[in-house]
Amino acid sequence: MGNNTNTDQLICDRHASKVVIMVVRVSRIYGMDIYTDAGRFLGRVQDIVVDLEKGEVVRLTMEPLASITRDEAKRVLRDKSILYKSVKSVEDVVVVAASSASGPQPGM
Repeated sequence: MGNNTNTDQLICDRHASKVVIMVVRVSRIYGMDIYTDAGRFLGRVQDIVVDLEKGEVVRLTMEPLASITRDEAKRVLRDKSILYKSVKSVEDVVVVAASSASGPQPGM
């Protein structure tokens, strides 16, 4: 196969004047479990919000954004998403800073 598709994404994250570059196939992130660095399960990646002008991932949502109203989308972005700058690692799971896990949490 080897061809790049539109799901390939160069993801840049800037931390304290240092640029950390992670190359991840965006399609690989869908459905991944999201955990805090303290080990708490937050949910699964349902949608990925990309800034097309910058070519950067902005947020990972834990509820789908398709076919919902504007108000529902605002709620999902506010309560059921993680800023990508909070992502520490993307391997078998997505690991985010525990401080980014505020707001309502999924039922356990």
